[in-house]
Amino acid sequence: MFVLKYCFTSQVDIKIFIPTPQSGTQEVKAMASLSRRFRKAISGAAAAGIIIAIICVIIAGVVGYYYGSSHAKPLTVTHTVVKTVTKTVSAVKTVTSTATVSAATTTTSKSLAGASIIWASTQLVPPEEQAFVKGTLLTQFKQKTGISVTFVGLSYSEMITRITAAEKSGKVSISLIGDLHGDLDLMASKGYLMDLSSYFKTLTGRTFPKVLLNYAHLHGILAYIPWMTATYVMVINKKAFKYLPPGLTEQDIISGDSKWTYQALLAWAKNLYEKTGKKLLGFPAGPHGLFVRFLHGYLYPAFTGAQVKNFNSTAAVQMWKYLKELWKYVNPASTTWDAMADPLLSGQVWIAWDHTARIKDAIEKEPNQFVVVPVPQGPKGRGFILVVAGLAIPKGAPNPQAAWRLIEYLTNPSVQVEVLKKTGFFPTVKEASTAMPSGPLKVLIKGVTDQISAPNAVVAMIPSLGSKSGDFKSIYITAFRDIVLNNQPIQKVLNELYPQLLNLFKETGAPLPPPDSGSAG
Repeated sequence: MFVLKYCFTSQVDIKIFIPTPQSGTQEVKAMASLSRRFRKAISGAAAAGIIIAIICVIIAGVVGYYYGSSHAKPLTVTHTVVKTVTKTVSAVKTVTSTATVSAATTTTSKSLAGASIIWASTQLVPPEEQAFVKGTLLTQFKQKTGISVTFVGLSYSEMITRITAAEKSGKVSISLIGDLHGDLDLMASKGYLMDLSSYFKTLTGRTFPKVLLNYAHLHGILAYIPWMTATYVMVINKKAFKYLPPGLTEQDIISGDSKWTYQALLAWAKNLYEKTGKKLLGFPAGPHGLFVRFLHGYLYPAFTGAQVKNFNSTAAVQMWKYLKELWKYVNPASTTWDAMADPLLSGQVWIAWDHTARIKDAIEKEPNQFVVVPVPQGPKGRGFILVVAGLAIPKGAPNPQAAWRLIEYLTNPSVQVEVLKKTGFFPTVKEASTAMPSGPLKVLIKGVTDQISAPNAVVAMIPSLGSKSGDFKSIYITAFRDIVLNNQPIQKVLNELYPQLLNLFKETGAPLPPPDSGSAG
């Protein structure tokens, strides 16, 4: 980097830095100063000296620009000129800043063409998904930007180990991370991730639900950009809308209005039974069903505001009383069902709750018969489980600008739709639902987006308990069996199970999952 220094007796000190990288992103500096005779000459006329200085600034800038255009990376030019000139010479601050920003806008995209980055991800790792990422997504990205991306699939433990080692050694080779919220939370807590707040301001043409952005803000920074989601939803056979209880409309349910509550669901299920003689509400409560997720990730947050810490609270007792009443109108075959697609298609149930992947067949086969809607809300809000994958840039990343371009691309609504079609992961941007052509997936994507965007959302995340995950689920299933199916005293059952639940977190050292906060003590 060349430095031209003009020293005037009127104490005006102007420094002009002209970047000239010779290899990679490194720079060299050389000093070129005016002769003492020249400095004395212009010191006698301050006004003339200032004019000459401004002219020199312009000349130096032009020379630097043309020299740098053929040798340097434009991003470095912009950074140096802005920080040096604007801080030292107030007389040209505005003009220089404007000119420099314009140059940056013009040349940054050029500097990224030909760049090569590594994207490490714990998601989209299975062979067929990797083939889609490499053969379609990243091929199209290179065609659009000229940036080459090497996709590296890692396990969760490998990701943490690799990022930790890189950050501690200061030798970071990964420019972009794709991982789940839990791991990104851990990385952010250790200071391994860049704050993406300033980048996010430039992200246009897409709207992220507030609840996702809230969770992406970790430890004082915007740690990641929401990338993909998975969740559980309710599916309604349109026939059921003919039997709505008074005060509840079809639009209330579809939009996730405040009128769509668990009490409204109870009234609806009861009305269906009384009018048709059939129990048309169903859950996947079979041996391999996911009904346990409804218990700890939906009912508990909606009624108690937490998954774990309020397990045996007064609010929890009221929740179990509600479920006992609701179960009177649940199809008794629910305890044999592992997935709800077939019961929906056969007409055994008209209202069902399940994982999106397990009701997908019903939507694909009868897209005009079913609608996917947000779950009801309880006293504490609309509780639901959300599996969130995010995109983050590690501190010290070799090329954060190219990584950000990839984030822009991966969160583009049309790209997110393609990911949904090929992998089943749902978009994080609202515009994706309008980018999706009419058909089964559009029904699913709209329902998921409506749920995430619904008012009073209380997001729950599945805890990371490792080998103890089975024990965690077993506690909730035991409570359901004893209280609802076997009619045992609610408070007694909860008091007996609660210490076992807390011990799982104490033994593993795992934090309590959202919406809980803190540790198990």
